[in-house]
Amino acid sequence: MYFAALLARTEDGWEASDTELDDVETLSDLTELAREASVDDDTVLVFIEQEDAWFGIVRVEGEDDPRIFVSDGAAAARSSYGEILTKELLGDELDDDTPDLDALDLDGTEDGEPAEDEDEEEETELAGETVPAEPLGDLMILDDLGMSEKYLLKLGTDALSDIADALGAAEVLEAVR
Repeated sequence: MYFAALLARTEDGWEASDTELDDVETLSDLTELAREASVDDDTVLVFIEQEDAWFGIVRVEGEDDPRIFVSDGAAAARSSYGEILTKELLGDELDDDTPDLDALDLDGTEDGEPAEDEDEEEETELAGETVPAEPLGDLMILDDLGMSEKYLLKLGTDALSDIADALGAAEVLEAVR
């Protein structure tokens, strides 16, 4: 099960909104969704969490390229929204002869649980790239907002509440949860 929310920084603090990812197919779609929530091109954080598996943060500021952090690359690569983020982080450009990953049967990965007869793998293949079971992306994504790289790396899979708390946005995030 996924949870996704947008946190937009305003003059009065953070504003949170629950967001629907049904129409998001690319990082560009996700970035555009964040820009629509922005007030005066200020910081918008997109939180995506797949229960007990991984979490991701996409930071959008104005027209700058989005900054991305994923807590576990291998776990994220096995899910539809995480795949969008890990492809971007790995610089993966799919060739025409690469199979469509959306068409593959991923055996229970959408709910974060491996198939009963399989052990969770340490790495995942994504279009020929090995995706490590470790954090990927911009480790300094929240540093200027008060959360250090060291603290970010210590967080578990249910980290979004801790992040919102560190940013002073816990109440507004919980209101949309």
